[in-house]
Amino acid sequence: MGIGEIAFYAFSISTLIGGVFTVVSRNPVHSVLWLILSFISAAGLFVLLGAEFVAMLLIIVYVGAVAVLFLFVVMMLDVDFAELKAEMARYFPLGLLIGVIVLIQLMFAFGIWDYSDGYQQRISEVIGSGTKLDNLVHIGHNAVIGENCLLCGQVGIAGSAKIGDRVVLAGQVGVADHVSIGSDSIIAAKSGVSSNVAKGRFMMGNPAMKMESNIESYKLFRRLPRIIKRLEGLHQRFQGKS
Repeated sequence: MGIGEIAFYAFSISTLIGGVFTVVSRNPVHSVLWLILSFISAAGLFVLLGAEFVAMLLIIVYVGAVAVLFLFVVMMLDVDFAELKAEMARYFPLGLLIGVIVLIQLMFAFGIWDYSDGYQQRISEVIGSGTKLDNLVHIGHNAVIGENCLLCGQVGIAGSAKIGDRVVLAGQVGVADHVSIGSDSIIAAKSGVSSNVAKGRFMMGNPAMKMESNIESYKLFRRLPRIIKRLEGLHQRFQGKS
């Protein structure tokens, strides 16, 4: 067992223990402290998953703000815990009845739940045979990828997009939702596909357009400084005449 697995089990057990004692602790101050332990342990799990930003967000927002606020409110207010326990005892039978009803409903719901017919076939048809996926490729829900496609690193395909057969998506290409790319098309690296692409096209740019149009746009962009300089010269000439 490696260090990562040991850390995972340690953080998981600590999170569960903190959650349980948050509920069962008699002292509210102790409950808040157990809650803070649970938050910190959950942040450790996020770090193990590679989501450091979410872990820091959990510590800064929930531990640093919310949990500490709860702690100060509980410590500063003069709460009559005997009265609270008396109220809880009075409503306990009704709460228990509602909990049993909800539990029975969940048992009925999950007891008869099953996959629909042919779900395995639909899942297998999402990505066609012979298609190669490179590193860090994201494919959204209901997306359909054809056969013998090549999806290079960090390609992102949004939900309900349709990719034809033998399509090449170069690195860091983004495909918007509900967009169709025709078969035998090639999308250059770092392009953003926001509209449908016909069959056999070579697209590039953001937004993606035909290679010839993209090159013309680039040429016009290169001429822009000269055009600005000529306009400034004309402006100075008109100012001199006036």
